[in-house]
Amino acid sequence: MNTIARDEHRGPAGAPRRRLVRATALALALGLAVSACGGSSGSGNEPKAGAQLDLKTATPKGTKPLDSITWNLPYEPQGIDPITSFNYAENTVLANLCESLQRLTPDFEIEPGLASKAENPTPTTWVYTIRDKVTFWDGTPLTAEDVAASLKRHLDPAQGTWWGDYFRHVKTVEATGPLQVTVTLKQPDALFNQAMATAAGAVTQKAHTTRAGKDIGTPEQGVICTGPFKFDKWRSGDSLTIVRNEHYWNPSLAALSKSITFRFIADETTAVNALRSGEIDGQYFYLPPAALGQLQQSPTGKVTLGRSLAYWALLGATKEGPYGDPKVRSALSMALDRAALGSAVFQGAAAPERAMAGPAYWGYEKDTFKAAYDKLPTGRTDLEQAEKLLADAPKGTITIGVQGSSAVHEQTGNLIKATGEKLGLKIDIRVVPVEQYGNLYNDPKAREGIDAFLSTWYGNVPDPLDAYTVFLAGGNNNFSGFGAVDADIKRARAASDPAERARIVTGIQQKVAEDVTWMPLNNLPVILYMNDRITGAVPSFPYLYYPWASGLGGK
Repeated sequence: MNTIARDEHRGPAGAPRRRLVRATALALALGLAVSACGGSSGSGNEPKAGAQLDLKTATPKGTKPLDSITWNLPYEPQGIDPITSFNYAENTVLANLCESLQRLTPDFEIEPGLASKAENPTPTTWVYTIRDKVTFWDGTPLTAEDVAASLKRHLDPAQGTWWGDYFRHVKTVEATGPLQVTVTLKQPDALFNQAMATAAGAVTQKAHTTRAGKDIGTPEQGVICTGPFKFDKWRSGDSLTIVRNEHYWNPSLAALSKSITFRFIADETTAVNALRSGEIDGQYFYLPPAALGQLQQSPTGKVTLGRSLAYWALLGATKEGPYGDPKVRSALSMALDRAALGSAVFQGAAAPERAMAGPAYWGYEKDTFKAAYDKLPTGRTDLEQAEKLLADAPKGTITIGVQGSSAVHEQTGNLIKATGEKLGLKIDIRVVPVEQYGNLYNDPKAREGIDAFLSTWYGNVPDPLDAYTVFLAGGNNNFSGFGAVDADIKRARAASDPAERARIVTGIQQKVAEDVTWMPLNNLPVILYMNDRITGAVPSFPYLYYPWASGLGGK
């Protein structure tokens, strides 16, 4: 799947979520939210750059090793092959096993990983110097051949990489020395080297990967990598266990505890009860559980909110009908009270968001991005202006798809519907069964009759360009065929100067915001729960690519 963003519905991640909110409580919360939408531009609900929640990037490291830790995943991984591990549970495990050429730190910085040096001698050449004396778990040394073979897999259509967009400009990958790999690009690409800090740049042992073939990353074959933990066993339907790599090369990231066993408890109520009872030591949530309040008040553990690249959005999927008109989308966006949404639907664990690439993405030229962000037209609650935009808008029904068995989807959909009715818009909420919701992302037929649908979404690296690349013409995720920024995206990817790139990207951001083809609603922090016997997990978004469990241990 050639995409650089992901959502909670791809693969089995959209497991059914038990609805725990009573109808009366839901009606009250939504009633408050809709009434809040009656404010004007002076309502005080205008999202500003910077954190509105107390978002963390670290928790205190463990002070003593533990023999075993039990962690829960929201579903069982489909596999742990780096080139197809492109979702929450998969990367939660893989981040502790397989290392990449670069490393994305918990503070959203990119630093050297398995490559001690990354050089860019020409605009279309990247030369990686591979660290000496790094070994795989079986004791064999890491070589340039292992690195080159790992990257070349993304160029083979038969492998089915899910990181293909980062490799779209790669011409060749060659081992040009025992510890040197040279990547030649067809044209300059500002995202390629940054992507080497994600699972797109992860390295597996060439010999084992070749032997395993199509079974790489399965319960039977696992993977062989260089990380602080190593694959131990995987009991399908039950658990996956990783154990400490006693010969890990990097003392600063060496694992403190001996083993982590991942459970696959998909039912939210069961998982929350297991966390509160101490049966499970910790879990990451990509959407707030309905029982978030119970976890926040738990006497046996603590919830930490972490900085994130994820956001909650309404994704446009049509050029036709009333929702195909930018004025209609702008009006609905103006009328929605994002602060009320964060309070009523996300239980206070989400901040209003006006852009697809908020402050967490600003890895360079921060002042430029902040100035542009503060001027964006979307995100302000202004019912009066919204009504003016609809004066001559096309009539008809807008159909919005929401995932069945999800309280967050249902409540957000009801709030959007109520807000639309306040503007005189007729909105129909179509509930799509959880088993079919993932088809909306990759099957145009599944989107027939749906004007927009709800999703979490995120880029992977701290560069706003990464978020907006979804709007490349013909891209898999450009559901509505928005074409106004295709040429700008290509120029930005070719721009090596950060200041020039920032200027182009803020222009892209402005065009996307004015069109509102995607409507960002709320920033979604990482939600981390750990019981009181452990500490040390990374609470910020890079946990998906960083060995987040290395410092995990007893207090």
